Order: sequence, then structure tokens, then C-alpha cells
Amino acid sequence: MNLKSPVKHLLGAVPLTAELDWALRYRDGRLDRRFRLHVLEEQTPRLLQEMAPHAAAPLNGKRVFFFAPWHYWIVHTALCGLALRGLGYDVTLGYLPYSDYDRPVNRFDLRLQNLYARTLLRRLRPYLHPVSFLDLKPAPVLPEALFYTVERVTVFDTQYTLQREDVTGAEPIYRLRAERNQAAARLALAYFEKNRPDVVIVPNGMIQEYAAVYETARFLGIQAVTYEFGEHNHRTWIGQNRLVIHHITDELWEARKNRKLTPDQRRELEQFLTGRQGLTTGEQFAHLWQKAGREGGDKIRAALGLDSRPVVLLPTNVLGDSATLGLTVFSASMTEWLQRVIVFLANRPEVQVVVRIHPAETWTVGPSVAEIIHQTLPELPSHIRLIGSQEQVNTYDLMEIADLALVYTTTAGLEMATRGIPVLVSGRAHYRKKGFTLEADSWEEYFAKLDAALKSIPTRLSEEQVAQAWNYAYAFFREYPRPFPWHLEKIGPDLEKYPLAHVLSPDGRAQFERTFRQMAGEPIVW
Repeated sequence: MNLKSPVKHLLGAVPLTAELDWALRYRDGRLDRRFRLHVLEEQTPRLLQEMAPHAAAPLNGKRVFFFAPWHYWIVHTALCGLALRGLGYDVTLGYLPYSDYDRPVNRFDLRLQNLYARTLLRRLRPYLHPVSFLDLKPAPVLPEALFYTVERVTVFDTQYTLQREDVTGAEPIYRLRAERNQAAARLALAYFEKNRPDVVIVPNGMIQEYAAVYETARFLGIQAVTYEFGEHNHRTWIGQNRLVIHHITDELWEARKNRKLTPDQRRELEQFLTGRQGLTTGEQFAHLWQKAGREGGDKIRAALGLDSRPVVLLPTNVLGDSATLGLTVFSASMTEWLQRVIVFLANRPEVQVVVRIHPAETWTVGPSVAEIIHQTLPELPSHIRLIGSQEQVNTYDLMEIADLALVYTTTAGLEMATRGIPVLVSGRAHYRKKGFTLEADSWEEYFAKLDAALKSIPTRLSEEQVAQAWNYAYAFFREYPRPFPWHLEKIGPDLEKYPLAHVLSPDGRAQFERTFRQMAGEPIVW
């Protein structure tokens, strides 16, 4: 049925049109389009076979509800749901059959994608209870408090999608996201009020329908767990009743802050941090950011034409990244911080300033941090150097020559502290106020501390501060990410390495069971 989108939109409102098309054209149960659940298509017979020994296992009485609105996450949450069912949980998988979060979809295609997802997920019964949100009746309205919470999510969505921080509410993406977020919250509200789970598990939890459902669960007082993946291979982050992407490590640090790393722990962390500097992911990493290998501080100093004056390094975050949204302390935004700081530094020629644009900007669609800086200072003073995201410069060579670091929330600040470099933090970074950084709670305090830090160069962190930075870095990089079999970016290969049968075996349980139970809401004890 090769029809234009307006016609499909009209047909989408006519009963049985999509069902007829599905029955006539997709008898093999496969849908050849962007919305495709490849792993489930290929692996379901094997998954069912591996689940068979656990079919008669008694349930532990805890009702778990996963939610995913996007095809990649539908696959991942289905796998996680099967693992939890094998551990005795009663698992429901709620889903929306979207292939894009930033583009409209006509009703006909959406119904077709719903039929496809429903067909595949029903094969996983009785281990999972699939629930399409398209088949539910929404609550008529949202309570006022929840409505405004979801509106805040829409602002984050717009910032995240456009990768800029200024939002008017008139943007087309804002209107699209507002419609989808409010609809998802109304559907979740109606469903949870009638079928209240013990825990709701949502990837990310800060943006899009993930956040709408997470916030609805929290509004109703339901325990909600968020999880997300970073660079670590076979590791995941977990947040219980909090947004995992904010990396709230308070409880972990309280348990570890008086620890002294053993030589083995120190070597383990050194190897990990060295791996982050390279170009090859190896077994430890799912992805890395650097585009050039290490050349050393002397070569980068010469290549950039830097003289003997102290170097202030400002490594930026990506605009609109979820690792920065909602993390202001005293500035209105990361953009405002950049603008005010670069003007301040323009009048300090006694130092050299190197602004390192995050290498990940290469793949972004929004304005570059470089644009913000050039709009603020059309002509940069000679003592300020801007390193673009695509330039063949390794950020760690810049760290080698830095005397002071200015950061928003980037983890580069933590790594520089382990090198003894004073770090002034402006955003609500997870390592802020852990005993080894400089921080402020107001603009006045920030510029006073920045002025003092510039005057105190070449003072380095104390031996005790460096030890604390290493201790925290070990906690954050090696303990905070929980062991996990399937990284979102490598589901197929990871499923081959760690099949469901292994995950549910005694050896697999020794590796991963604690993480799965923490994902299901059982307390994380550090």
C-alpha cells in the first residue's frame, strides 16, 4: 500500500485498514522499515528455549513494569524483563511503537508498527505481559502538578533535540514533544491507577516519554528506577527514585570517602583512565570520544604556539546534552556561564586560555559552543585559543599542560583533579563538593574564586586532595556502574557473549543477579 502520508493519516482513523494491510503484506511477521525489532525477530526462538527451564519457577510477588517508547529500548527492556522473570519477578512491558522521537508519524504507520511490535512481543508470553500504550484509554486530564512537571520535560526535550538552551515554546519540536509527553503521562496515569505495579523501570528517565512515565510513577508514589549506559562495556548506571543521568553518588561517597585505595585498585583505575585516552575501545569500552592519539604536552604546546605563561583549560560539555540539563547552580544556563567566563578571561592576558570543544559535537545538530563564544567575542584575544570538535587534538595532551581547569559538569574535571590540577566547577557536577574541587554558589563567589585561582598559579592540589580525587574516581568509574550483560549499543554481540541462559545460570547470577535485583528496586548497599 504505497500511499502518501496525508492519505495514510486519514486511513489510520478507519478501523481495520492497518490490520488488513498487515495481514496481506506482512505474513512473515517482519516489517521492513526503520521501526524494526531485529534482535527479537532473530532471537525469540532461542530466548524461549532458554526461558523454558524457568517457566515453572515461582514468582516472588513483586510486580515490575518496564516502559520503552522507541524500538531499540523495546528490545533492551524485553531482554531485561525476561531476565527478571527468570529471577522470579512478575514483569509487564509497556511500550509505544515509535521509531523517532523528533518526527511526526502518520496514524496508519503507527498502527502498523503497533501490530508488528504486538505480534513479536506476544511470542514472549507467558514470561512477559506486553501492553501497548496505543491500546489504552488515557486519563481525561493530568493533575496540575503533574502537568507542569511534564511541561518541564518538554523543555528538556526541546533543548536536547535542538541542542540549544533557549526555548520559547513556539518551536515545532516543542509542540510535538508536548503532545507526546502529555499523552504518555495520561496513559500511564490511567494504567497505573488501575494496575499499580510495585516498581516502574524506565531508561534514562529525564527526557521524552521515558520521563513522562517516570514522573507519573513518582507522582503516584510508585518506586521508579532509571538506568542508562555510558562508555563502559558490560556496565550500567542505576538510579532509584532519581534521574540516573545526574549521577547522584552521595550514598556511595559516604561509604567510601575515608577509604585508601589499595595498590591493586590504583593500578586498575590507572589502566581504565589510560584506556579513556585512546582510540581503541577494546573490551573495556563501548565507545570513546578522542579522535587523535596522544602526542605529549610538549608537542601540543608547540603545535598551538603556546608560550611559557600559565594555561587555563576549559573543556566544554555538549550543549543540550542530558548530562547538563537541570544542573545549573548559580547561572541561568551553561551558555550564560560560557559567555560570562570568556569575557572575564578576555581581560586576563597574564594566562593563556584553551577552550576545548567536546569531540562529540562532531555528531550534533545544534549550535556549537564555538558559535556562542564567537557571538560573545567576535574577535578572540591572542591569549585565547579555541580547539574545535573535529580538530586532531587529544584532550589529554591539553590536560598535561594545564595549570587550572574551568568546567561545567564534564567528567574531564574529575580526571584533571586526579592529576593535581585545581578545578573550578560551575555546574552541579557529581564530583562537586567532594573535597578536591573549587566551587561556588553565586556569581560573586565564582569570580572571586576564579580570580584567586588565577593569582595562585602554579599552586597544585594537596597530596590529600589528589588522594581523595583518586578515591572518588575509583568509586565513580569502577563501582558506581553496575555489572550488566547487554550494552544498548552492542545488544547483538553482547547477547552472543552473554546469552540469557548464561545470565540465569549460577555463573551468570554471580556476575549480574545483584544488578538485576537493584534494577527491580531492591536497595543498593555500597
